[in-house]
Amino acid sequence: MRFDTFLKSVVKIKHLQLLGEQSHAKMSPPYRLELAEKMKAKHKNAKTAGVMALFYPNTEYETYLVLILRKTYKGVHSAQVGFPGGKYEEVDRDIMDTALRETEEEVGVPVSAVQVLKPMSPLYIPPSNFMVYPHVAVSEVKLDFIKQDEEVEDIIEVNIDSFLDDANVITTRVPTSFNVEVDVPAFKLNGHIVWGATAMMLGEIKDLLKQVL
Repeated sequence: MRFDTFLKSVVKIKHLQLLGEQSHAKMSPPYRLELAEKMKAKHKNAKTAGVMALFYPNTEYETYLVLILRKTYKGVHSAQVGFPGGKYEEVDRDIMDTALRETEEEVGVPVSAVQVLKPMSPLYIPPSNFMVYPHVAVSEVKLDFIKQDEEVEDIIEVNIDSFLDDANVITTRVPTSFNVEVDVPAFKLNGHIVWGATAMMLGEIKDLLKQVL
């Protein structure tokens, strides 16, 4: 999709109601509700994080979405695909400021190049006890990404047509903290399997975009 076409339509999502659990449920692992219920008491003490779903034109002026592959480390989100973003810090004015700051730190996109269109539904992540606040944004300029080597293994540039194609929604088998493997819904994007919280947030974004594009 040409970026000028995308840009004219995507601004309409500002006026749409968020779909929240209705969309999240489509991409939710089957064990999520049980795990979230077990962690319910911890919700009030959850850490907060802001992430950014940033759309932009590539060199051919086609519309792309940037994701990141996280480094392998001792943690629940090791080597997973996610959005640029991270934990709220005291220097941040609000959670949107967190998402903007972290996007600049992780993929090198300056805050001045980003226009946030809409905050999406927050999503609680039981394994790490985080409440994550995603935002949809656009950059009208072509971007030169610079990855933060300490945290980012790779930058993944996804064509929006691939993201919106229902053929790229699959079922895959993943290990869980219960020492069993389960089938979960996922996106297959650029050869990467995207599941769990990121897939759930992508699901809501996809559902809203399909209403306006």
